[in-house]
Amino acid sequence: MKRIFKAIEKYFFIIILLAVAISLVYPNSFKWVLSNYNGINILNLLLGIVLFTMGTTLKVDDFVNVFKNPKEISVGLSAQYIVMPVLAFALAKLFSLDAGLTVGLILVGTVPGGTASDVITFLAKGDVALSVSLTAVSTVISPILTPLITLFLIGNQIHFNPIDMFISIIEIVIIPIILGLILNYKFPEFCEKLKDYLPAISSIVICLIVAGVIGANKQAILTSSSIIMLVIILQYFLAMFLGFGFGYLAGMDKKQIITVAIELAFQNSGLSTGLAKTHFPSLSQATVPGALYSVWQNFAGSILAYVFRRYF
Repeated sequence: MKRIFKAIEKYFFIIILLAVAISLVYPNSFKWVLSNYNGINILNLLLGIVLFTMGTTLKVDDFVNVFKNPKEISVGLSAQYIVMPVLAFALAKLFSLDAGLTVGLILVGTVPGGTASDVITFLAKGDVALSVSLTAVSTVISPILTPLITLFLIGNQIHFNPIDMFISIIEIVIIPIILGLILNYKFPEFCEKLKDYLPAISSIVICLIVAGVIGANKQAILTSSSIIMLVIILQYFLAMFLGFGFGYLAGMDKKQIITVAIELAFQNSGLSTGLAKTHFPSLSQATVPGALYSVWQNFAGSILAYVFRRYF
């Protein structure tokens, strides 16, 4: 059983490509992902599962590390919540994206770092402790910064309620992480055993989310895929490049520079998709950038991890 879960984790990028292919050929296969069951939003529930699994891998010491590496954490967080949102906004304007795609792209830029960054950092031989700290802290402060930055960038053009978004992030992100932390604190040995299985479970859930969103927006993706895919690829590689630049200018070592670059390029695209669906229901294409970004970051990240490990 453990080998199966390890294989799922190792070949995640292949599985997510298969899920995308199935969702494009049979778009209704994953329609349930975007539905409600007894008043429960299934997409948000799936996101909660991913964040809960993240919480079970964290300890209080991971947050204490913030105070041990203030420079590295400050640089990483500044890049996360300044560079990524501005980059997303600039690309949306440069390519004259419509309102839905603009909102989706900006949400990709304003959400916290994704948990997959920790795995890619490990594979790339980066600073895993720094990656975990950056992901954890950026996630914890996201209920405040994500709505505020989103409001600043698009609030005057497209109406949404930042307070409702704040509450959503608390429900989807913070509560599951706290529950995971509590479980890890009370039953550390049990959570240690779960570590062999949780990355695969998170990977499967992310695949379901991506497949659901892509299936629901098949026509929109097929008609605008060339433009939005180009924008997403640019966003990803520019973020990676800027991460390298900021890390180098801050005087970090090689492992830390790689970590900041990966952390900046990897976003919690599932969360951006959930927020787009919940808070911009009239803009159906707002969920598309998050779904496509999830596919691309995991596919490209797996390849780059090999390159970093081999040549850096």
